[in-house]
Formats: sequence, C-alpha cells, structure tokens
Amino acid sequence: MERTEAEVIYDQGREAVVAVLLRMDEQIQQLSKQVAKQGEQIAELQRRLNRNSRNSSVPPSQDPPGAPEPKRPDPSGRAQGAQQGHRGKGRKLLPAEAVDRVIDHWPGRCGCGRPFAEGDEETGEPARHQVTELPEIAVCVTEHRLHRRLCPDCGEAARAELPADVPAGAFGPRMEAAVATLAVRNRVSRRDTVELMDELFGAALASGTVDAILARTGEALEEPYEALLERVRSAPALNVDETGWRLRGQKRTLWGAVTSRTAVFRIAPDRHEREAIALLGEDF
Repeated sequence: MERTEAEVIYDQGREAVVAVLLRMDEQIQQLSKQVAKQGEQIAELQRRLNRNSRNSSVPPSQDPPGAPEPKRPDPSGRAQGAQQGHRGKGRKLLPAEAVDRVIDHWPGRCGCGRPFAEGDEETGEPARHQVTELPEIAVCVTEHRLHRRLCPDCGEAARAELPADVPAGAFGPRMEAAVATLAVRNRVSRRDTVELMDELFGAALASGTVDAILARTGEALEEPYEALLERVRSAPALNVDETGWRLRGQKRTLWGAVTSRTAVFRIAPDRHEREAIALLGEDF
C-alpha cells in the first residue's frame, strides 16, 4: 500500500480505517496458517531426503548423494559385537574398606514357604551389590555476626573483625572454584552456569555475579601463573604449539608451552610471532 492510499483511507474516517485493519488482520492470519503448513511440508520433505539405507528400509541402491556408506560385513566373517566365549567386563567392586556404608539384607522366607527366624544359620558369603551415588548437595550459608562492646574503662565501642580465613565477599573459595570450573574449564555459558549452580547446589547467582567471580579468580591466579611462566621460560627444553580457539564467538589462537613437568597456555588474538615472544620472552 502506498502512502497516498493510506492517507485516502484515513481521510474517510474511523470506520474505514477499522475495516481495512480487520481485512489486513484476516489476511495475516491466513498467511500465518499457510506459512505454518508449508513449514510442516518442508520438514516432511527434509525428513524424506535424509532417509537412507542406514536409518530406514531404503535399499543402498536408492541412497541419495552424500549418504553415509552402509556398513560392510567384517572380512573375517565374524559377527559384530562380543564373540562367543568372550568374558564381559563389568564395573569392579570396591574393596570393603573403601565402602562408605554397608546395609545387610536377609531373606524373609524360604522357597518352601517357611519364614526365616533371627537365629537361622547363614551359609556362604553374601552377594555384593554396590551403588555409587552423589550425596545430597546444597549450599551452606554461614552468617558471621560482628558484635560491638563498650569498653568499661574508656567508654569507646569496639566491633569484632572477620577472622583472616573468612572470605570478605559473599561466596567461599569452593563456591567460586565451582563457578570458575564450569565457566572457564568447561566453557559453559554464563546463563547455563547460573542455571547449573541453581539446579545442582541450590545457589542463586546472577550473570553479573559470575563475571565478578571470574574476575576475582583471574586476579588470584596471576601470581601462580607468572611463577609457572618463569619456570617454563627457564627450562632447558620445551615444546611450543598453537591451535585455533574460539572465545565469545570470535576466532582466537591458543598458545601452549610445555615441559616435562609444567604446561602454560595463553589465548592470543592470532598466530603472529609477537604472541610467541609474549609467551616465552624476548630471549626465545
């Protein structure tokens, strides 16, 4: 619709405008239904195109171009999977001293129908079944109350101070280490880190809190990182390599310097020689 046409409709008054809007709304609804139907048709066509001999009853001769080749029989003639006589490997039981809790279960009734009594004789060793489970994990909130007292001699008030081992922030070291492990080591997004901390530990965080924790973690690691870097630079021999890396959706380069006992990594903008010098020093 041209502007002049719209102005003509507007000049015709309210009822004319309402009538046009209602017609347009009806057309939009019809088009929306048509688009939805076409979307379903496209999905069905895509599903048919993706059918091949590996995921349907289509014979290999009718596979479309680019379809994965069907599995070939083993040239040895053996059937796939475990062979006859093969001893399976299950999860090994932990020794008794490594078990945290033992619960004994006794049969209540014999197959003949007689109920067992407390003093009935036990025979053989009990069958052992171990279940490994995570404990119920929830954050522990500790409130530190810094009380004030009046000095009876001078009358001044003095308030207690936080002990040196109490974090000045709102989160403890294990809590912040868990956040850093998720967001940095495992490259979990800020939003997913917030969600996982809530689901796994019942810890309510915000994305900004995650950023603040990562900033503090980075500052805490500066000194040990520099110590490791100095150890690598002074090593008699080391291996250096770089590879592509993605950081916040952008291409970066991950540089690594490795000795027999130490490994140091650095995320850099590119593969330029200056980045190797920044990692290993001017004497490299």
